Amino acid sequence: MNQTRLGSLIETLMNVAIGLLVSIVANALVFPSFGFAPSLGENVAISLIYTAISIARQYVLRRWFNARLQRAAARMAEAVGT
Repeated sequence: MNQTRLGSLIETLMNVAIGLLVSIVANALVFPSFGFAPSLGENVAISLIYTAISIARQYVLRRWFNARLQRAAARMAEAVGT
């Protein structure tokens, strides 16, 4: 059964929300090791930019793969039916 577009979006948002929290904590721990000392607001802003990119990337890839799998299944069904 294929996942709906809304289902894909909800799953993506939940996944990325968790990733956002991990990113904020990771940035706070890793950035100082490289000489960066962003404020909490800057850290959140950086994480939000990458989160928006991640949402778009993950949603588009999931929909693309879902469409390809659906077409492949249809071709297999036609091959078996003939």
